Amino acid sequence: MGKRLATPYHEKLQSYADEYIKETGNVAISTKDLAVWAIKTDRWEPPPDLVVRICREDFAKALREQSITDKHGHPVRANHVARITKAGKQLHLWSDIRRAPRRHMEIAFTQRREQIVGDCRQLKRDLDYYNDIHPGQKPIQKCFDFRDDVVEGDFPDEMN
Repeated sequence: MGKRLATPYHEKLQSYADEYIKETGNVAISTKDLAVWAIKTDRWEPPPDLVVRICREDFAKALREQSITDKHGHPVRANHVARITKAGKQLHLWSDIRRAPRRHMEIAFTQRREQIVGDCRQLKRDLDYYNDIHPGQKPIQKCFDFRDDVVEGDFPDEMN
């Protein structure tokens, strides 16, 4: 997974967040307060395709949250997304796990695992950085071996 670079749009939003912090003196901010401020101060206006994007995101969230129950009574995600490129365009295709072709599920599972690994790498970098800039404090440590956590999910809920 390569290094993520902020888009010019995101860089602009990041600079607005810095301005907001300087202007208000707040060091912990909510995105809601930040959005209200950006709109009121004419720093942000909705892009033309906003309604379609919100609708698309709502569908994705609904599909992602839909679950079924396996034979052991465990919840299983019903819908899985696979990011593919077709004719030079990136598509996010959703499929129900009960009907999805094997190739779709292989792609979806691989991409979800890559997201988890990426999140863990970023968490480690963030932890290391925080610990480095606070040398006088006991380091915050987190375990990245999830085997016990994963196995624990196989037990009945009353045992968790």
